[in-house]
Amino acid sequence: MSTTVLIVDDHPSFRASARAIFEADGFEVIGEAADGASAIEHVHRLGPDVVLLDVQLPDTDGFAVAAALTRNGSSPAIVLVSSRDACDYGGLIAESGARGFIAKTELSGAALAALVA
Repeated sequence: MSTTVLIVDDHPSFRASARAIFEADGFEVIGEAADGASAIEHVHRLGPDVVLLDVQLPDTDGFAVAAALTRNGSSPAIVLVSSRDACDYGGLIAESGARGFIAKTELSGAALAALVA
């Protein structure tokens, strides 16, 4: 059984690229969301194993979405992603409840697997 993934990013082209990368590496992408509100709804409806969550969303930021999802302790594994480097966010990544961070330029199935294994 493959690991299920929800991709959350406001850019359709990035979602399509991430889907292609993950599916080629054996992940099952079960949904996509373009904003934080949709991400939370999709997590509750679809129950993914992993959420790839963009830091910058049109309605909120990925840190707030991660906090909302991890508040009750039964959330999927959350991996933050951004076009910026992790160092740009200081301690926010560690405080978010996410498993880790991947820069968009370094996105791969192996990078995702290393954080959620």
